[in-house]
Amino acid sequence: MALDAVVGEIREKATQEAEAIRRAGKAESDAILAEAKQQADEIKIAADEDANRQTEYILRQEHAAANLAVKREILNAQKEKLDEVYAAALERVAALPDDFHAKAVRELCKRSAAELGGGVIYCNERDTPAVEDALSSLKTLSGFTLAGTVDILGGIIAESRDGGMQLDYSYSTFLAEVWESGLKDASEILFQ
Repeated sequence: MALDAVVGEIREKATQEAEAIRRAGKAESDAILAEAKQQADEIKIAADEDANRQTEYILRQEHAAANLAVKREILNAQKEKLDEVYAAALERVAALPDDFHAKAVRELCKRSAAELGGGVIYCNERDTPAVEDALSSLKTLSGFTLAGTVDILGGIIAESRDGGMQLDYSYSTFLAEVWESGLKDASEILFQ
């Protein structure tokens, strides 16, 4: 029996040691799992934060792009409206009575004579009689001749004898100058 007692005691110790090893292994396994879970949670939190940052960045970019597209559409619509107003202004100037055009051409011829002294004058076909009348009736224009017609809305283009200097007194040029100087004011009036 003494042998059975020793064997029982050894078995008991082995069982206790095995149980202690199992408990230690379970504790170590639990600690490893807890650490792995903590790391997984940290990775998940970091990934969520990164995804949120990227989402916010993308939303900001899309919002900015949408605002830019809207502004571009508004500017295009405004430019189209301004172009319509400019074209309407040109039409209204062209539709002014013939006596207005005759007076304007006469004054522009005088202005050219004061600046150039002599040379050639070009005008549109409608204003040819007015230019011819000015050339024949004004002494200050004795150094000028009518060189022909050009495709302008109205007014004249005068050129020095040697062709070195040209004065563009066409209505389109005057309107473009007025348009450029008043564009800001016109935009504010039209688009407030």
